[in-house]
Amino acid sequence: MPQPDESYIPQDTSAITAPAGLPDVAERFFRFVQVDSQSCAANEGQTPSTPGQHVMARYLGEELTALGLQDVRVDEHAYVTATLPASAGAEDLPALGLCAHIDTAMDSPASGIRPHVVHYEGGDLVAGEVDGQLVSTSPEQVPDLERFVGQDIICSDGRTLLSADDKAGVAEICSLLARLQADPLLAHPTLKIAFVPDEEIGHGAELLDLEEFGAAWCYTVDGEALGEFNYETFSASHADVTVRGVMVHPGSAKNVMVNAITVASELQQMLPAAERPEHTEGREGFYHPISIEGTALELRMSYILRDFDSQVLDGRERTLRAAAAYLNGRYGEGTVTVDVHSEYRNMAEHFAGLDFLIDNALEANREVGIDASCVAVRGGTDGSQLTFRGLPCPNIATGGYYAHSVREFIPIPSMEITVDLLERLVAKFAARQDA
Repeated sequence: MPQPDESYIPQDTSAITAPAGLPDVAERFFRFVQVDSQSCAANEGQTPSTPGQHVMARYLGEELTALGLQDVRVDEHAYVTATLPASAGAEDLPALGLCAHIDTAMDSPASGIRPHVVHYEGGDLVAGEVDGQLVSTSPEQVPDLERFVGQDIICSDGRTLLSADDKAGVAEICSLLARLQADPLLAHPTLKIAFVPDEEIGHGAELLDLEEFGAAWCYTVDGEALGEFNYETFSASHADVTVRGVMVHPGSAKNVMVNAITVASELQQMLPAAERPEHTEGREGFYHPISIEGTALELRMSYILRDFDSQVLDGRERTLRAAAAYLNGRYGEGTVTVDVHSEYRNMAEHFAGLDFLIDNALEANREVGIDASCVAVRGGTDGSQLTFRGLPCPNIATGGYYAHSVREFIPIPSMEITVDLLERLVAKFAARQDA
């Protein structure tokens, strides 16, 4: 798998600045995205998977300390945790968690991010120019663009993604904390903050000590367009496939050679073509090959398998194994081996009796003028794993678009609305909840 570019990791984070005059949340976001914290699946055996995430974690530890939070801790795995004590009268209520991830995806270049503000006046949104070609997004690609005419939008320069996923969430949480600290009359329970590494490579918040964290409930701030609220995600598995061939001189290969590349191609063609990500939407699951490396003698492939129904996902795993078994019958036992492991499960399975977590979030959206609806996430969040570990954790939108792409963007007013939304959401937990 590709390694992230470690050539751009700002060591002197005190030198990172943002343009003057930005709203608080945008100023924080501008600074955060300039710290390279791309994760790397090739290093998934260690947490964090990249040194840049240590830099980001230390930076956020300093940020939370400057905001006056208590119990600020940056651990050896780049987990950042902190506490904001409750407002007057809410001290005895259960603590509420807020979580976002500090890593950046590997699907596009993500080192040396250079954000800038585009005042959008309609038509194509141009992020920048790369090798003489404009990197732009049209209203046909993102119909919501029409809503942002006249607004300031943050983009990258077109060479990299922007990392609104999820540094927008990190910035929005920090901006909320600054607001709550500045106005003691704003109601909220004890808030437990967690900024975590390696979400993009499936680790989620697996090393977060939930007992020590101390939250009764939690929200991730890791969604996309405003108006979407998530408490249902894909169930997910990862499959590692090894194909072993038999090599002889091609001049005498008839009835002897088994070409691993050919066998791998056959395996891919045996999986349903209509059930690839590029052909699915809504509640449809998929088989998705994400990497291949090797030679005609031996190669390795990786797949991600996704579905909202865990039983259907189990069926996808069986289909992949059945294809391998067929090829082993054709080419010899051991030609194809499949190793499948679970990544996360649909967290909706664990929200029975917790309607208030959903109702509070939808009401907070309405209070800031957003007509929100519950949308099933065609992916996962840290909340998927946290929910299954016993910390119920739905997901709030950040306002970003085109995550994992060099066309990724986020309107500044959307970020400000998300902070308003979070203010109203935490206020609802300054009163007792019906669990």
